[in-house]
Amino acid sequence: MKIAVVGIGVAGGYLVSRLKKDHEVVGYERMTEENHDSICAWGTSANEMRELCAKSGINFDDFIIHHGKDMHIDMNNNERFDIKLKGLVTFDKIGLIKKMSEGVKIHYGVSPKLADLEKEYDMIVDCTGFYRSYLPKIEKDFFLPTYQYKIQYDDKVPIDDFFVKPFAKMTGYFWYFPLNDNMAHIGAGDYKKNHVEETDKFFKKYGGKITKTVGRPIRLATPNMCEPFYHGKVVGVGESIGTVYPLLGEGIIPSMICADIFVRNINNLPKYREEVLEYFAIYGKVLNFVRAKMHGKFSAIRSIADLISIFRYMKKNEQRFGMEIHMRDLMKVAKA
Repeated sequence: MKIAVVGIGVAGGYLVSRLKKDHEVVGYERMTEENHDSICAWGTSANEMRELCAKSGINFDDFIIHHGKDMHIDMNNNERFDIKLKGLVTFDKIGLIKKMSEGVKIHYGVSPKLADLEKEYDMIVDCTGFYRSYLPKIEKDFFLPTYQYKIQYDDKVPIDDFFVKPFAKMTGYFWYFPLNDNMAHIGAGDYKKNHVEETDKFFKKYGGKITKTVGRPIRLATPNMCEPFYHGKVVGVGESIGTVYPLLGEGIIPSMICADIFVRNINNLPKYREEVLEYFAIYGKVLNFVRAKMHGKFSAIRSIADLISIFRYMKKNEQRFGMEIHMRDLMKVAKA
């Protein structure tokens, strides 16, 4: 088929790398090539990424910047603890996307009209993330505003590893992800819109030079809330259909897994829908937990079944999350 992939983030980049051998693929990205970036802090699990990238003939280790050992957690109730990491890294996300896109014509700095795409292509894949530019609007969307700086420090980074500060009632969190000896991403997402204030507070404390600023909403609505997944010639893949893990706001690996499901079912879209809903079913329970906390309606007793389901899912997938998962840590987050 002749396929247009619109939105060359990690989902779109990975997708063109998977499709280019068997189809005529063209990419479109609204950002210019020079300004191509995203709100992402560039953190992911190397374990899962190695396997995913290998499907495109790419060695993920070539793009790793920082190997994490511990994630420092600073709870809003002044409780501090560390989570032992098992493969969590930061990586050159833009470099990886460019590698994935090799051999494919990518039109940067354009947002083509749907009517024009429909005339030229057999299929249009909407990888535009939050914007979901080519699919019908979601009836009950749910998202957080986010904001991020890339900081260059004069000497060395102020914190040697990952640092996260969840906000009260789990309305969001502040993140600090080291990139190398003197660079880091700092940012935050917050339902109550204190994300810029919290980011600036950290910046004022530790200083450095801001080399890039990005900000946009991130969709936490899960796939069961984001139908339709396809409409006419358009099919959604990645965050456009809700593949962000709500507890962490992490969408890199889930979006790539969604792309794999799409590639497997490219000629059977009802089957694609079925597999996406099945694979991401747990995300709905996670979102219910997060929203209950945000709105002050969480009860550990009433939600114990969902908490156990979430714990079992994350424990079973420690390699995928890149960290050790313990019920005591989940309960600290749940009670804060």
